[in-house]
Amino acid sequence: MTQTFEYVAATDLDEVLAALADGGTSVLAGGQSLVPELSAPGAPRRRVVDINRVAGLDTLVEADGFLRVGPLVRHRTFESEAVGGPLGELLRAVVRHIGHPPIRARGTMLGSLAYAHPAAEWPAVAVALGAEMVLTGPAGCRTVPAAEFFTGPFGTARRPEELLVEVRLPVLPVGTGIGYAEDRRTTIFPEAAAFAAVTMAGGRVTAAAIGLVNAGPCPVRGRAAEKVLVGSDFSDATIAAAAATAADTDAMIGAEAAGAADTDPVLGPAARAAGALRRRAIRTLTRRALSQARERTVTGCA
Repeated sequence: MTQTFEYVAATDLDEVLAALADGGTSVLAGGQSLVPELSAPGAPRRRVVDINRVAGLDTLVEADGFLRVGPLVRHRTFESEAVGGPLGELLRAVVRHIGHPPIRARGTMLGSLAYAHPAAEWPAVAVALGAEMVLTGPAGCRTVPAAEFFTGPFGTARRPEELLVEVRLPVLPVGTGIGYAEDRRTTIFPEAAAFAAVTMAGGRVTAAAIGLVNAGPCPVRGRAAEKVLVGSDFSDATIAAAAATAADTDAMIGAEAAGAADTDPVLGPAARAAGALRRRAIRTLTRRALSQARERTVTGCA
């Protein structure tokens, strides 16, 4: 069945917001998730607004302790040295696992954040780092913490008339080691993944951020596991304890209790695994990510 919709090639932000204000409008930036949906039977869209011709939406700048990323910054941008320091290293470690080269060439970080797939990497990065999401609409701009932005599988706090115009990622301090590990089989999304950013000073962990991918209906930050690390000497025993704690996160336990770990297809590939298997994967991947982070704090790589 042929799907029809109005196509708007916006040339400025006012045109974008005018198209969004009328409802039933989707935003086209990279289109890697949107285009397949448009061909689905019964796609409930009347209009697509293309933002690729709007100037100023490809911002990538570090200011006031944040890396500010606009909606037209492609995934592949982060494969280069465009972002320095530990944050740049983390983004490079994550992005090389996103989809495959054609997806990274067209897809965007903000598109992934707005789509909110539970198995996507960028939402977990945003939540674990404490990023800020900037939205603009008829009522003006507002900023939403990443932890409050994601409301469920494919659900966000973005209102239909708003555009996600920026994500602000906190810059990681010197002395931060990063690690990323995932379990991917035959899909473009991982079965599960974990990343870690750990800062050390004086032989002790002073700060830690742990993000878990496909560990629940929303991106998961391993706060309890981070508490295990802070103040420690980052030993093997501490890493093992933190990894075990990450696998016991409330989001995973809640998903299992609801039967989602076995039956809910919206949670992606890992939803087909038994709860115990998924928790084991998260524990193993978190341990690997933390071990990588420790090695980088020791060698001084950043």
